[in-house]
Amino acid sequence: MAVEAARGASMARGFESKSVADQQESAQATPGPRSLDPRDPAILQKKRRLELSRVDVLRQLETARAEGHLATLKGALAALDRELASLD
Repeated sequence: MAVEAARGASMARGFESKSVADQQESAQATPGPRSLDPRDPAILQKKRRLELSRVDVLRQLETARAEGHLATLKGALAALDRELASLD
């Protein structure tokens, strides 16, 4: 039984290695990131979602009272601002 378990473990590692190799190969085959054309509909849609999320976070900040919640919302607002700035 120990031999079968050892064989199964080495077989699993073989499949795992093949999976990793396949993932690396597919990552190399995929094209790099697209240029950030501000007129790109996908970019415009992402920017709009971020702007709406920012408005939502600002509204939540107005009513939040707990320090932990305030800190989380401020962090979210900063992250949204950074991402919006990267799209401009």
